Amino acid sequence: MLSSLDRKLLRDLSHMKGQSLAIALVIGAGVATLVNSQSLLHSLELTRATFYDRYRFAHVFASVKRAPDTLEARLAEIPGVARVETRIIEGVNLDVPGLVEPAVGQIISMPIHGQPALNQVHLRRGRLLAPGRDDEVLASEKFTIENKLQVGDQFTAIINGRRKPLTIVGVVLSPEYVFQIKPGDIVPDPKHFGIFWMSHEALSMAFDMEGAFNNVALSLMRGADENNVIFQLDRLLDPYGGRGAYARKDQLSHMLLESDIEGLRTTGLIAPTIFLCVAAFLLNVVLTRLLSLQREQIAALKAFGYTNFDIGWHYLKFVLLITLAGAAVGALGGIRLSREFTIMFARVYQYPELIFGSRGSIIAAAVGVALLAAVAGAFGAVLRAVRVPPAEAMRPEPPATYRLTLLERLGIGRYVPPVGHMVLRELERRPIKTGFSVLAIALSVGILVVGNFIEDAVDWVMYTQFHRVQRFDIMVSTIEPISTDLAFELEQLPGVQHAEPMRSVAVRMRAGHISRRLGIMGLPVDMNLMQLVDRTGAKLPVPAGGMVMSRKLAEVMGIKAGESIRVEVLEGKRPVLDIPVVALLDDISGLNAYMSFDELNRVLREGRRANGAYLRTDPLRQDELFDALKQIPQVASVNVRAHARRSFEDTIAKNMLTMKMINLFFAVIIALGVVYNGARISLSERSRELATLRVIGFTRREISMILLGELGVITLLALPLGLFIGYWFAWLLALFLDQEVFRFPLVIERSTYGLAASIVLAASIACGLLVRRKLDHLDLVAVLKSRE
Repeated sequence: MLSSLDRKLLRDLSHMKGQSLAIALVIGAGVATLVNSQSLLHSLELTRATFYDRYRFAHVFASVKRAPDTLEARLAEIPGVARVETRIIEGVNLDVPGLVEPAVGQIISMPIHGQPALNQVHLRRGRLLAPGRDDEVLASEKFTIENKLQVGDQFTAIINGRRKPLTIVGVVLSPEYVFQIKPGDIVPDPKHFGIFWMSHEALSMAFDMEGAFNNVALSLMRGADENNVIFQLDRLLDPYGGRGAYARKDQLSHMLLESDIEGLRTTGLIAPTIFLCVAAFLLNVVLTRLLSLQREQIAALKAFGYTNFDIGWHYLKFVLLITLAGAAVGALGGIRLSREFTIMFARVYQYPELIFGSRGSIIAAAVGVALLAAVAGAFGAVLRAVRVPPAEAMRPEPPATYRLTLLERLGIGRYVPPVGHMVLRELERRPIKTGFSVLAIALSVGILVVGNFIEDAVDWVMYTQFHRVQRFDIMVSTIEPISTDLAFELEQLPGVQHAEPMRSVAVRMRAGHISRRLGIMGLPVDMNLMQLVDRTGAKLPVPAGGMVMSRKLAEVMGIKAGESIRVEVLEGKRPVLDIPVVALLDDISGLNAYMSFDELNRVLREGRRANGAYLRTDPLRQDELFDALKQIPQVASVNVRAHARRSFEDTIAKNMLTMKMINLFFAVIIALGVVYNGARISLSERSRELATLRVIGFTRREISMILLGELGVITLLALPLGLFIGYWFAWLLALFLDQEVFRFPLVIERSTYGLAASIVLAASIACGLLVRRKLDHLDLVAVLKSRE
């Protein structure tokens, strides 16, 4: 049976159902975002760990020009090494049925019998390779899906300069290529880049690698010193053309996965924090007003023997019921959202299955955080109310102190109508209440701004990357560096209007104890088809001497412009150089380093050589050009800018649209919750005054102007503050997402500011109209009864 206080509690909730619902929805939004982010994070980490463990993903990798198989035994003796897998990995050009342009493939050798010791594959369809067959391959699933290939279909690969038909006998997934992306790209393009597995015997014969390998993967024992293993591995591989060993954290697929998870871990805490802080603030405001209106009731309850604890617990239950209702809705919504986001991530990642699991501990933690925020927001109001002595509580609150408004003090008050004076006096007499109301609405504007900031940043990245940085149509790479006559030869191909050579070289940079394995790109000083552009859109010239490096790379290495850095070249004559860093480039992705084409060739001491070129082409003759490029044995890969942009749009833009709609939905909830509560509180506080004005002759329109005028002034004051808060939120998010793999530019379009302001204005108008209807039903007799 309900107690008297519980019946009163239900009655209070019934009278404030609109405000309670608004607060519950804001709490639900915070819980939903927290459950979604943490459940998704848990699912992705669990899925990745399971896949890595089950299919023995290696801990250390290394490439080498050519090393004898007999070296494998010495590699296994390195302290801390558990397993060794030597293999052959080669890049090939592909001629795929139905695909006009060239595709690029990476072929990996597999043991003749069964799975490799490390980096095993998961068979989706078909079978594994048959012994003795040199024309069978296993293909990565994404490549087959994008090119509509089935088990049994054939395609042609250019293997060591010879065209060879290959048959797909199995479709597989690998822990090494969960994120299937070609080196140098910023998003996957599985239609034009595939991974294949071929028998070790067939591949070694095709590339003249009998009795040798050019790649090795190691797994480590628990507690092994990873850095020492890499050092020992480099020492053993250096005589055979070692290209630098690296740990799992620097493996391309894993690095991109970790970057996504780290970004999710960061953004998954910011939004719930904002929502729950706003919810705590709303509860504080609503409860403060409720307790103010119930001063006499509190005094009466104390007179009947209820203790401060009883009364305080009664009002905290009011808060807890609203919070639990919102948390229940938010938990269900968060689970649903995490399922949708899991499906969204499945479009990019290649896992045998995505293990979805919304743990009870995540939901419990989210609900607990919501309850803690709500109690923290309400505790101060409850404590102040229960401490008021009964005799004091029986008296109404003293009226606000009268003083001239700011406009009156400035001498322009006579130009303001009486209704305007009433609005301004009310706002100025309660500066703290007015300030908090302005701040609450400003926060909703800020959330709307930051919700669309990511889309603005991505649009800017696309424009910068594909119009300012990459001005070429096609990039061609060769297997080995060749004469710079390459550019002139390519200009003779059908459809090529202009060609500019480039040179890239694999290096290891060292600065003290810090080292990074990456590539230096050599570009002509007068380069036109490839530009160095920073996050603001400013162009940086290619220096005639020295190096330009990414700001992020300089930050990682602890280097400043003007200092020199040690560079160990990992190919050719393998010189060790000290190169001055002449400028830093605040670019948007990767750890990059650039030198002039001539300067790079000079320090390499190999003459003027290029291993790639950028082409401007006639779009009407691209099919002829693709056919010609497929016939050139030296060509290792062909990258088409239009394909990269389309892949970027398919993988990023679609996901961004989904995230934008979800952010917009949550932001509208918080805007409505804040504005509606503010309007209802104003109505509660001023109902007696408004009723008095009606009795003495004011019309409904005039008293509506008083109430709605306050809301309008508060909203107009909140808009510029909210836009500033949104900019600050975006800056903070960009700072947290400043990673080695990708960096968001701080770009906010005017349309984003306009959309945020428009939504909050629309919410204010809608809430104002809802409250305006209540003025029509104002009980003049009831509100004018004396409370003394």
